[in-house]
Amino acid sequence: MTTQEVQEQIVEEKISYDKLRLAHTISPLEDPSELKKKRKYIARLHTELRQRELNGDQG
Repeated sequence: MTTQEVQEQIVEEKISYDKLRLAHTISPLEDPSELKKKRKYIARLHTELRQRELNGDQG
């Protein structure tokens, strides 16, 4: 995945997380741990992005 693709994935996952959180507020999800999984995945993407910044990768 390129750096640009990682950034785009972060945006998409954040939108998806917000929709999921709103749906959970309205009526409980079958699997509420899905929210936790999404947050962790977004954090992993941010970590990868930060690691690339520190390494100087521009790809």
